[in-house]
Amino acid sequence: MWISEVIHFCPGLPVLLVGCKKDLRNDPNTIEELRKMNTTPVSPEKGQQAMQEINAVNYLECSAKNNDGVREVFEAATRAALLARPKPKRRCLIL
Repeated sequence: MWISEVIHFCPGLPVLLVGCKKDLRNDPNTIEELRKMNTTPVSPEKGQQAMQEINAVNYLECSAKNNDGVREVFEAATRAALLARPKPKRRCLIL
């Protein structure tokens, strides 16, 4: 799963889980294509469950097409970045 790579390469940083293309959740063509693949759109409840499973700090949904929730995603990312613990400064020791 991709979250293991995020945790490996960015240890200690907060993770936001973002459900994109929210506008397609109720789109008949999208629903039909997903049905052909034996799946369904991700519900907000499944998104919240995934957030808890990966220990993300937040789950948000957005639609860039409709400009729905995009600002909230950027605001949440900004808040998470500002609240992240700073890395301790490394000092060089010459023995």
